[in-house]
Amino acid sequence: MSSPATAPPAPNNLKRIVAASLIGTTIEWYDFFLYGSAAALVFNKLFFPDSDPLVGTLLSFLTYAVGFAARPLGALVFGHYGDRLGRKKLLVLSLLMMGGATFAIGLLPTHATIGSLAPVLLTVLRLVQGFALGGEWGGAVLLVSEHGDARRRGFWASWPQTGAPAGQLLATGVLSLLTAVLSDSAFGSWGWRIPFLLSGVLVIVGLWIRLSVDESPVFKQALEQAEARKADADAERMPVVAVLRHHWRDVLVAMGARMAENISYYVITAFILVYATTSAGVSKQTALNAVLIASAIHFVTIPAWGALSDRWGRRPVYLIGAVGVGLWMFPFFALIDTGGFGNLLLAVTVGLVLHGAMYAPQAAFFSEMFATRMRYSGASIGAQFASVAAGAPAPLIATALLSDYGSSTPIALYVVAASLLTVVAVAAAKETRHRDLAEVAPSGDAGGPAEAPAPQDVRTV
Repeated sequence: MSSPATAPPAPNNLKRIVAASLIGTTIEWYDFFLYGSAAALVFNKLFFPDSDPLVGTLLSFLTYAVGFAARPLGALVFGHYGDRLGRKKLLVLSLLMMGGATFAIGLLPTHATIGSLAPVLLTVLRLVQGFALGGEWGGAVLLVSEHGDARRRGFWASWPQTGAPAGQLLATGVLSLLTAVLSDSAFGSWGWRIPFLLSGVLVIVGLWIRLSVDESPVFKQALEQAEARKADADAERMPVVAVLRHHWRDVLVAMGARMAENISYYVITAFILVYATTSAGVSKQTALNAVLIASAIHFVTIPAWGALSDRWGRRPVYLIGAVGVGLWMFPFFALIDTGGFGNLLLAVTVGLVLHGAMYAPQAAFFSEMFATRMRYSGASIGAQFASVAAGAPAPLIATALLSDYGSSTPIALYVVAASLLTVVAVAAAKETRHRDLAEVAPSGDAGGPAEAPAPQDVRTV
């Protein structure tokens, strides 16, 4: 029989939890991706106006990368307190921090008003965004994973992952609408601020929904057991230390698994706005529309990949995405080079669908690697430390390669190399889809948690 901690909640309760996580992650990713799109479109002119256009774009992407540098710190801090105090409290704090920083960017004076102080303030606010997002992801996916039905954990846990394409869709859609109805001068002078200021309204909605959900039952049970027995003292005091002691191999697997997923995503969604407009002669509006439509398809396919991971396993689905993205990169750029909207849309859509095969099972896969009292720290550290080497420099490296070589070939090879790293990491991991989150326990230096038998009578939702 399933334990109380792993027995699925009532369907309505689970759906409310999924909705709360999804809406919260959508808002956080909207804020984060909005910056990336603005960095590619206008920040080079507003905050680095004295630079060559491509150099200004590089500097703009550098401030974009700074947000990733703060994500590991956010993972450490939020993971530590999330494992000690619970998932819900930290998720509320991360949403407030992200929304406040994004709203402040919308009010920020530009270089023309306050000079070099403008990019400094922009960088500081970007750091706050990165810190908040570093703590958001782990808590959001754990809240669903630890509430959900074990047999369909991959499906349910993939829904917070759809917050990324939903946020991308929302950010790109708002920018696309504004660039369509405003002149370039109007958008550059004040129109770009509107999407950032909208974040304030979105945060209020997100907080109202997120405050309505309960804490994870798996976490509450583990906390009660630890307090009763005074066990797992190291996890209680310093979850990060416990993670590095008991789950260091799982952390390395998670970091390797993120390389292709993270790098390919930012090349496909952020760098494309530079490449398509500068090398392929595509208009800014056309490029935004392609990302907009492809993000909608990405949103739909992520739960489908998550459901497949419940049937086939986390590793096979993840490997499909890693290999597929690597193989797609050369056709990806060849299609964009034609300059046609249909080919551009096909390139981005196929790339994002393949990315979804990695991103969908990632939430359940990483959650199942770690013991409960160190799960927030473990999943967050593995995911966010990898982002510093993967997603953070991806648009920067891609732009630099384009500047140096004037060709897409080095950029495609860059993504292929990342795919190879991910294939090695995932192939080295153990399959986790049958693990009971309440029974996952650290196994010392042997690596990952003990394998639990497949649940026999866990009800579906």
